[in-house]
Amino acid sequence: MLSLNKQPPSATILLNSNASSVLHLEQLLRASLSLRILNIPEPPVAGVTTGNERVPRLAILFSGGLDCTVLARLAHDILPLTEGIDLLNVAFENPRIHKHASNRANSQAVYELCPDRATGRTSYRELQRTCPDREWSFIAINIPYSETMDHRQKVIKLMHPHNTEMDLSISYALYFAARGAGYLSPSPSELTPYTTSSRVLLSGLGADELFGGYQRHATAYGRTGFLGLLDELDLDISRLGKRNLGRDDRVISNWGREARFPYLDEQLLAWALSAPVTEKCGFGEPAASEDGDGSEMLEPGKKVLRCLAWKLGMRDVAKEKKRAIQFGARTAKMETGKTKGTTLLG
Repeated sequence: MLSLNKQPPSATILLNSNASSVLHLEQLLRASLSLRILNIPEPPVAGVTTGNERVPRLAILFSGGLDCTVLARLAHDILPLTEGIDLLNVAFENPRIHKHASNRANSQAVYELCPDRATGRTSYRELQRTCPDREWSFIAINIPYSETMDHRQKVIKLMHPHNTEMDLSISYALYFAARGAGYLSPSPSELTPYTTSSRVLLSGLGADELFGGYQRHATAYGRTGFLGLLDELDLDISRLGKRNLGRDDRVISNWGREARFPYLDEQLLAWALSAPVTEKCGFGEPAASEDGDGSEMLEPGKKVLRCLAWKLGMRDVAKEKKRAIQFGARTAKMETGKTKGTTLLG
């Protein structure tokens, strides 16, 4: 069984878009995606829009963050231009945040104010700019609070044996995103009812654990340096299967769709585990000069992936701050603001 290289680095390097680890990650991700998105069978049911029939074979669970947008950008290079790609972006009405939500449940503003909706639209526009020949379809999935509560017991059953508030918050987002029913919405003012026909959904799961993307990784480094960072990474990687994969697969496959995880490809995983931590993260880097292309200045969490996004022309995405799905979609603490993520469900 592969294990994380926990050897503290003897020296630090400065990652940029031309670093060998960035080029190697790109090669591995392209190979991983090719295995997972080429030759997807035609979906049995076509997605329907007003006056047109659309049959995309691939959809992406799309918050607009770094992990999923890099997958979208590389998928563009692999799939024929005749194939459209659906970007599934979910947003929730959260009465704890939207104080007058009961009077605004049908208001588009409730959903457009969600952080992941704003980020999703920004990254969608960047994909359109960098890959103008591709048909990108932004699917706005808007979930009223009442609908969330209607599905609560089913989601709890699907995510079992996980039973914390954080599990429920994450599961809500994945459950409704995977249903794929929302609006074809190239802009906030354009809403055409639509359900994706894709049976294959790409997930960015694994990137944070492999490349140090969580805030707790930065906190661990700040407290005890590379030893603390490596211990935290090792813990996250070791519990990925038990903590994330089973739960996510059960919630997503409920809708007859299959989640695929390009960052967890065996070859990519083997490299990410064996590579020195300085080839993946930018913690402890020497000061950057002003002679580079700007990628040297990117933040340290997941820096190898940020540099890859930069190399691919996705500059805004490369600079995007990490935000947990439950906060971006606003599923966190929907019923009360006093609970913690680790609180067990009653």
